Amino acid sequence: MEMEIKFDFLGTTDTILNLITKVAEVSKLTLDEAQKNKRINEILQNLNLNPIETADNVEIVYAYALVEYGVFKPQPILELLRNRKIKDDFWGAYTNNTPLLFLEKVKEVLNQNTKLKTAIQNSRIELAVELEEFGETFIAYAKRTTADKFKVNDNYPTWDLGLIPNEFEATVEEKTKLFCGRKFVFDEFEKFTQEKSKGYFTVIGDAGMGKSAISSKYVKMKKVPCFFNIFAEGRNTPEQFLNSIRKQLINRYKLQNQENTDLRTLIQKASEKLSEGKKLIILVDALDEVEDAKEGTGNLLDLPQTLPNNVYFFLTRRPFKPEHKRLTVSPETPYDELDLRQKKYQKSNKDDIEEYINLFINYDKEYKDELRNWLKERKINDFTFVDTVTKKSENNFMYLRYVLPAIAKGQYNDLELNDFPVGLEGYYNSHWERMDMQHKRKEIEVFVLFVLLQNKIAPTLKIITETVQKAEGFEDIEDLDVEKVLDPWEEYLKIEKEQGEKRYRIYHASFADFLRHKSELNENRKIFANVIDSKVEATYQNKAIRSIYQKNRQ
Repeated sequence: MEMEIKFDFLGTTDTILNLITKVAEVSKLTLDEAQKNKRINEILQNLNLNPIETADNVEIVYAYALVEYGVFKPQPILELLRNRKIKDDFWGAYTNNTPLLFLEKVKEVLNQNTKLKTAIQNSRIELAVELEEFGETFIAYAKRTTADKFKVNDNYPTWDLGLIPNEFEATVEEKTKLFCGRKFVFDEFEKFTQEKSKGYFTVIGDAGMGKSAISSKYVKMKKVPCFFNIFAEGRNTPEQFLNSIRKQLINRYKLQNQENTDLRTLIQKASEKLSEGKKLIILVDALDEVEDAKEGTGNLLDLPQTLPNNVYFFLTRRPFKPEHKRLTVSPETPYDELDLRQKKYQKSNKDDIEEYINLFINYDKEYKDELRNWLKERKINDFTFVDTVTKKSENNFMYLRYVLPAIAKGQYNDLELNDFPVGLEGYYNSHWERMDMQHKRKEIEVFVLFVLLQNKIAPTLKIITETVQKAEGFEDIEDLDVEKVLDPWEEYLKIEKEQGEKRYRIYHASFADFLRHKSELNENRKIFANVIDSKVEATYQNKAIRSIYQKNRQ
């Protein structure tokens, strides 16, 4: 039988508010993490709450969360969260895994408390952002207890208030699996936002260095407005960017009558809604994948040359020639870059790669057991494996994304550890050779790969088959034949289901680049050209394919 713990909720939360208020007065809302953690521990100790061990009690866990969340937060949001009804509504939403219902309950309470509602509005508090952060903090403390009462159907709830746009949720989740490290990137950006009143900050890195993972992790941590340019999905135009950011800013800051407003005006309007000490950070991933009809004129995505105070853009992109930068800023708008390839970040990159490999071989649910067996059979210890694969990877996360599952699947059973391919390009070439693509004339493979290289359309199996059938001598090709071609390339593909049909697209731009430069494909392009020039001029799908052929022929 569970022992009941007596706890004075109202008295404790009253003390918490008083202590946090004193901390805020001393710190002037600075956001130094070390200072914040010190203050949190001081408050917990003052309340006789153990900073290490959390008691198995809902109200105590709530108090822990209120302390950690509350340091440096405005008084009105703390007054709201210390309300017993709010606590009860939170627990009800938690146990039913209905965070959006909690948001509605909070709004109902505020409608009945006009004074507190006005205080929250005057403080320009983004309610959904704050409630989501508090919920995630509560869950972190709940996990420390390991008690079943904090689980819903054997799992902890997912506290999502819809701050990440639906179209990017899958990307963010996928890119942050086993995420580790990159602290130096976040620290540099934090320093930039502390030292500059506004500005642009760009992370630069080669394909596979983890730029999109960095973007996804930051969005997941900070819940900032975001846009991910994804060339393979056709989500990479200025119009799409503006529509998405406009919707996010209107929803966050309750902007009225701004449905057709340009980006510069939107940012200005949103900045005017910021509470004291708050910043508007907009993250834009993969500028190199932007499709811009106005190429060569103005900034990419029409990013403003001048920004209001407290507005920052966190950007990522591949290396570029100066003339392709397409980001001009006014003299009073700060701009800085962090190039992941620089020598000063080499050790940090290496440390992060090593940490990722250790996490993968010990905690990845899908491949951990096979990898442990592979190491055991070859009598390779973890240190040797991590050290060797780190060197082979050339500090490239995409290399690990391919190689580690390939080892688990037995694809490298015929190789010694020291014989593994070197670097991402080396890995692609290794797979190409294993497919015997460099020695044999593989017309079907050529057609299939070119269809997958199309710009915006993820083709179905039927579309791929019908396209190949247009070529002379391939009229009898069937879906099963194409499926057999696709199977060995599955690790490089993202397979989606739409209305019961599978659609195939290339997973990463680096592999598409690799294919475009293969000499074997160049030798067979005349076959592809004959298909384009003869029988498929009128079809929508092959207009896209024709454009790719023409682009690669140049």
